[in-house]
Amino acid sequence: MLIWMLRKVMADRGIWTGAELGRLLKEKAGYDLSAPSISALITGQPKQMKADTLDALCTALECTPNDLWVHVPTQVKGAI
Repeated sequence: MLIWMLRKVMADRGIWTGAELGRLLKEKAGYDLSAPSISALITGQPKQMKADTLDALCTALECTPNDLWVHVPTQVKGAI
């Protein structure tokens, strides 16, 4: 399972609102993301993501995809 860590990465950098994230995306990555899209990224785990969006987040937050996603192996019932 992948766990979405955007809120933690933002908090670690003192970014507390979607508006702040939106400004960073525009200033550092030249990337425009709508307020509803930013809100969805902050409040939930994305089912899919464009590579451009991931690149912009990593650029704006000065992080890597490994900082934004944490992998926890899925436990399969009945597995030994």
